[in-house]
Amino acid sequence: MKSLLAALAFLTVSLSSSFAFDHTPLTGVLNTYVDENGMVNYESLKSNRGALDAYLKKTGAVSEKELKGWSKDEQLAFYINVYNAETLKFIIDNYPVDTIKDLGGFLSTPWDKKVVTLFGEETTLNAVEHKIIRKQFDEPRIHFALVCAAISCPPLRSEAYTGAKLESQLDNQARVFMAQNAKNRIEGDTLYLSSIFDWYGGDFESKEKSLIQYVDPYIDGSAVGKKVEFTDYDWSLNKQ
Repeated sequence: MKSLLAALAFLTVSLSSSFAFDHTPLTGVLNTYVDENGMVNYESLKSNRGALDAYLKKTGAVSEKELKGWSKDEQLAFYINVYNAETLKFIIDNYPVDTIKDLGGFLSTPWDKKVVTLFGEETTLNAVEHKIIRKQFDEPRIHFALVCAAISCPPLRSEAYTGAKLESQLDNQARVFMAQNAKNRIEGDTLYLSSIFDWYGGDFESKEKSLIQYVDPYIDGSAVGKKVEFTDYDWSLNKQ
C-alpha cells in the first residue's frame, strides 16, 4: 500500500513539474505586431485584438493552487508573459497615447491601476512585478524581460517566455538589452547604464559583489574599473 501511495505521489509530482501552459497564442501576437527592434504596432493590434484578449482570458482563469503545482521556471515565465501581455492590453485599451505615464490617475501611477486579471481577481502591474515576481523569484534578469511600453524599456521579444526555454531567453534578453548603446555602453573610463540599474541596483548586487561585476559579462568591452553613470529614461511609447 505504501509503495502504491509513493508511486502515485511521484506520478503527481512528475505530471505537475512537466506541465507547460500554452503560451503559443501570445507568441503569435508578438510575432505579428512586434518588430525586430521590439517596437509594437499598437494601432494594428488594437484593430485585431481577439487573440490577445483570448490569451489573457485563459491566463486570468488559472488558479493560484494550479500555478503552484508548476515548475519554478513555468511559474516565472507565466508571470512575465502576463505582465507584458496585460501591458499591451492596457495600451490598446487607451490608444492612441504618447506614453504609458499619461494613463495614471491624479494620485496614482498607471502601474497602480487594477488592469491585470490574475487568479480570477483584478490586480495591478506593480503587484505582479514587486509583490510576486521580485518577492518570489531571486532573478534580476526579469528586469530585462518586463516591458512597460516605453522606448527605454528592454525590447519586447517576438516570442512568449516558456519554462523550457526560460534560462536561454533571459540570458539572451540580458545580452540584447546591454548591446543597446543608447541605454548601456562604455565610453572611455565611464560605464553608462540604464536607469533600471539605478532603480533596482540591489537586485543585481544580490547576485554579485557589485553592479559592475554583474553587467561585465553582458556588455561589450570590460566594465571593470569604470565609473558608473545612468542614462536618461525615455518614457515615449515603444510604438512602430
